[in-house]
Amino acid sequence: MTDPATTDLRQAAASQDAPLDDPLLHAARWHAQGEAVALATVTATWGSAPRPAGSRMAISAGGRIAGSVSSGCVEGDVVEAAIETIRDGQPRLLSYGVSDDSAWSVGLTCGGTISVFVEQLGGDGGR
Repeated sequence: MTDPATTDLRQAAASQDAPLDDPLLHAARWHAQGEAVALATVTATWGSAPRPAGSRMAISAGGRIAGSVSSGCVEGDVVEAAIETIRDGQPRLLSYGVSDDSAWSVGLTCGGTISVFVEQLGGDGGR
């Protein structure tokens, strides 16, 4: 059975009027083309954060990316987590901030903290 929300996204993605910068529409388009897709969503922010809660990034199994969860600070790590989610089907809740020992590793240099939820679109490997 097809999820009605996925059907609505697919119809919007097929529309010529779909905004090119909407990661959900990109995700729906890639999924409709048979590609597995994960969505990453900022679920919470504390302090100074580069993107607000609700910001999204779509990642395809083929390496296509649309949107942003941190304006570049942690995108690479989120993409790796998304690819793992596509592979194993397990959602992930990620947290990023700055600590004294890891200020130059993956994290936010702005001093804030964000939580990012990563899930597979459709949960069916794009089929």
